[in-house]
Amino acid sequence: MRAVLHVCTTCREVATEADPMADPATDPDAPRPGALLHAALSDAAPEGVEIRGVECLSACSQGCSVALSGTGKWTYVYGRLTPADCADILAGASAYAASADGIVPWRERPVIFRKQSLARIPPHTPLQERR
Repeated sequence: MRAVLHVCTTCREVATEADPMADPATDPDAPRPGALLHAALSDAAPEGVEIRGVECLSACSQGCSVALSGTGKWTYVYGRLTPADCADILAGASAYAASADGIVPWRERPVIFRKQSLARIPPHTPLQERR
């Protein structure tokens, strides 16, 4: 079953005490970290996964964020990601695409998907099916 990996291209890094200037707003011409993450992921889509850049996932305080969705599947939003996480993001997206309902068994998820989940959203059910 096909899955979509939405990658926020407008995400900024999360400023930390160690690096309070992590936000690239200090250089308006610098590419956003979310755009860099999208570029790093775009050439390596696993089978059954479409990678789409989106302008905002409204997880701005969580650094670079992605969302996984698919028809009839739970949707997941993950944050605090970097291009160094690409292999894990792609492995998680592949496992998600192979699942029937979007729920990948806990131990089969990459660690970043276990620890950096921001939201889990139920599948959309058309109104006529809810009765």
